[in-house]
Amino acid sequence: MTDRPAITPSEPSAPEQETPPRVEPRPIEPGLGFEKWMGFLSSFVAPLTLVTALLFYFGYVSTREFFRYFGVDVDIIGLSSQEFVMRSPGALFIPVMVLTLLAAAAILGHRALRKWLLAQQRRAQRRVIGILAWTGIGFILAGLALAFLVPFLPGWTYGQLLTPLFLAIGAGLAAYASATVRALDPSGGGRGVVVLLVLVMIAGTFWSTATIAQWWGLGQARSLAADLTTLPAVVLDTRERLYPGNDDITFQQLGDEASVGDPAAAPQTFGYRYFGLRLLAQGGGRLYLVPDSWSPDASTLVVPYDDVRVRFRFVPDADPPAP
Repeated sequence: MTDRPAITPSEPSAPEQETPPRVEPRPIEPGLGFEKWMGFLSSFVAPLTLVTALLFYFGYVSTREFFRYFGVDVDIIGLSSQEFVMRSPGALFIPVMVLTLLAAAAILGHRALRKWLLAQQRRAQRRVIGILAWTGIGFILAGLALAFLVPFLPGWTYGQLLTPLFLAIGAGLAAYASATVRALDPSGGGRGVVVLLVLVMIAGTFWSTATIAQWWGLGQARSLAADLTTLPAVVLDTRERLYPGNDDITFQQLGDEASVGDPAAAPQTFGYRYFGLRLLAQGGGRLYLVPDSWSPDASTLVVPYDDVRVRFRFVPDADPPAP
């Protein structure tokens, strides 16, 4: 029996360690990321109910200012929500166009600044971010100062617009700077600050648009008051004597013919007839009448349908078609 050579167990070879693939660091995009924020905001603005609510609000603001010029509270006229919405496009046309152009310019500026910052050293990046941040803080402080000073300067109407504009611009610049710092150094945090500043920017934009809507309504009222002949002329019969207090409104006392056509009616049902009136609005069972020309002593007459008799004369076309 021959001896077999002893088999020495071979040591297991260590498994070859695979070298993980090298991952190139992803360049950090500084800036607020307007594309992301625009998509985030569009998720709120897109619903039709919110758009309709905004149209209703700005239409209400401009219409309230319009009727307040003539001394009428818009809430007692009884306008429908659809009427307020239909009155809003004129007041929103300029703000929407300006905001759209500014948003496009901001996106282009953001992309150009992003490329430039990525090519600069950290020191240059901090210098640019600091300029943006301190400029934004300066606008915010100016807006806060105006918010306290405007009530004491009633004759300075531009302060009502500059206050929300400064707050919106300052908050936007500060939010952009804060978001850029956070993008360059993700461990620094600051997301809550960015969100709060963006909310201030949105509130300031909303406030500015509401102010422009007020100015639009006031401008429309003044334009109409300069030429009230575009409104339908009204001949008004009343049972009792009115005292409008305006020389443009004249009246005559009616005789027995005032009740002709209704044999059952008592004589002198309508005893007074007024001329020189224009129909400003109607609603809620009332007529809102203004004199032919608006002056410091002019006022709006509010008369109920049931107590008066009216005749309308509509203004003919200034450029009628050829026969």
